[in-house]
Amino acid sequence: MSKGEKYLSEEVIHRNVNGGWLRPAVFGAMDGLVSNFALMIGVAGGSQALGVENTSAIVVAGFAGLLAGAFSMAAGEYTSVKSQAELALAEIELERSEIKNNLDHEIRELAEVWMKRGVTETVALQFSKELSKNEQAFLDAHTSVEFGVTADDLPSANVAAISSFIAFGAGALVPLVPYMFGLTDIVFSMVISLLGLFLAGALVSLVTTRSWWYSGIRQLLLGSGAAAITWFLGSTIGAAL
Repeated sequence: MSKGEKYLSEEVIHRNVNGGWLRPAVFGAMDGLVSNFALMIGVAGGSQALGVENTSAIVVAGFAGLLAGAFSMAAGEYTSVKSQAELALAEIELERSEIKNNLDHEIRELAEVWMKRGVTETVALQFSKELSKNEQAFLDAHTSVEFGVTADDLPSANVAAISSFIAFGAGALVPLVPYMFGLTDIVFSMVISLLGLFLAGALVSLVTTRSWWYSGIRQLLLGSGAAAITWFLGSTIGAAL
């Protein structure tokens, strides 16, 4: 194997960090599990304070929280990503107009970007002039260095919305699983939810630099803390009624 072939074989394949699905999917699953677990715990705490073990109210609250949260997450992500994409497209069109009306200035401007990175003026200007012969490539180079995106790299609002809906629903379903199998004691929901929190945190470590146990424990503490506070507030409100 030659040296060149060796370098090619050892090339690292990087993950795509610009996609529109990862952040809403991870955030949606975490949010679904934590919020619905806390909601159901709060209702359970309020029911116990009233002296009534109302399993039906807990289950109804859980499914209502799942649906309301999933639709809210999807709508929010769609609007957010769509607005961001529309703003980026407007800036891209503005840059296209600037290139059309003042090409020489834009050639010099792009060359100066390479010069700041150590390329000589002669080479930078030559490269910029050559690239300007390809209108789309020249536009992509400008938008990439000026505001970090190209038209082909924009995240999809539909993908963000769908992934958020599915992820939130999956996370929010976890506390309801025991009830679906006839286990109506809230303790079963607590156990599976706490386990789900740890596993969800551990899975996040696959796309970060954190260890699986650190991410798992962190999410477990955050989720259980939110549930504990909601339980306390639910019990307090129930006792006051």
